[in-house]
Amino acid sequence: MKDHSSFKYDFTSILNREGRDAVAVDVIPIREAEVRDGFSKIPMWVADMNFPTAPVITNALIERASHPAYGYFFPQDEYFDAIAGWHEKRYGVAGLTREDIGHENGVLGGVVSAVQAFSAPGDCILVHSPTYIGFTHVLEANGRKIVLSDLKPDSDGILRMDYEDMAVKLRENKIHLAVFCSPHNPAGRVWERDELERAMEVFRENDCIVVSDEIWADLVLRGHRHIPTASVSEDARERTVGVYAPTKTFNLAGLVGSYHVIQSQYLRDRVVKQAGLSSYNHLNVMSYHALIAAYKDEGTQWLDELLVVLGDNVDYAYDYITKHFEDVSLAKPQGTYMLFLDCEKWCAAHGKTLDDLLKAGVEVGVIWQDGRPFHGEWSIRMNLALPLSRVAEAMDRLDEYVFNAK
Repeated sequence: MKDHSSFKYDFTSILNREGRDAVAVDVIPIREAEVRDGFSKIPMWVADMNFPTAPVITNALIERASHPAYGYFFPQDEYFDAIAGWHEKRYGVAGLTREDIGHENGVLGGVVSAVQAFSAPGDCILVHSPTYIGFTHVLEANGRKIVLSDLKPDSDGILRMDYEDMAVKLRENKIHLAVFCSPHNPAGRVWERDELERAMEVFRENDCIVVSDEIWADLVLRGHRHIPTASVSEDARERTVGVYAPTKTFNLAGLVGSYHVIQSQYLRDRVVKQAGLSSYNHLNVMSYHALIAAYKDEGTQWLDELLVVLGDNVDYAYDYITKHFEDVSLAKPQGTYMLFLDCEKWCAAHGKTLDDLLKAGVEVGVIWQDGRPFHGEWSIRMNLALPLSRVAEAMDRLDEYVFNAK
């Protein structure tokens, strides 16, 4: 097992989050399931990290909080320059302007603004399946109809888009807005350039605007690279609403600070108008300083170490599951820190329901997540963003008490 204790930043200590505003440890998402006596909780469900954030961010927040006035403010050039510099450095996209960048009160808030700008209640929206649960919630809450296009495994077990299916569903359902996820949650796919080009060509042929959720853009594992959807062609640039945040990358979800990158003035004017109608979409002063700090060189150094840790965790968990848990299948993530297990064969072989399996895991302290709301009928989602020792402990418990229980 890899040793991360020599890193500059701490990805080894077990962070005590109880009583610290942490849904991950305060909530068990499986009904009527309780952890048995003698087992500690290992939080492996909601998609935040059980690591302390980069010290450069903590220090920036402490410094700003030490000044006892938190009044109205406008973002300055340093905010926009930090975002533009990050996109050039991490994704190879140069030349973003201040006008291209706008605050969003959460990535899903940005998705909703675009949905309201470019569709009407009752319209159909295309999304891929499995589907991030947040997309399902906000689309249904806003009266839109979800049309699913399933990702399908190739001969190597890598999940791929079905371009023909996408085209048929866009055409038959008269769809002119799609919600895209890149990298994909919960499948963990990091799309290759030719995949993005083919997808955007399908959207072009069907006159479809794309809202591209790229909140996972920085959490790409060894051998893979994030390519922003809007960057693959001139046409893609003109039909893409990109939404980003440092919150997933640096474990800042509780600060709520996201932003859009929209290079088409036509799209941008309409999204900004919708976002402003509630007078609610305003940047928080602490989120403002957190983003600027995160995108400094020290944040880059912390992220580079984090990616090694996440890669090692994914390798360990994937190898353990494929070797020890017969009849459980999964695609190895290329990005994110989530696993999406398919347990249909295991449940059939053992006469168990998915609810039985979910409850058995929680009983031994492995707090994992029901995959059915992600459109995975027999699936379980697992978060690997915690010290490797805890990942190993979770695998041992699942082995002894759940999947291979005597």
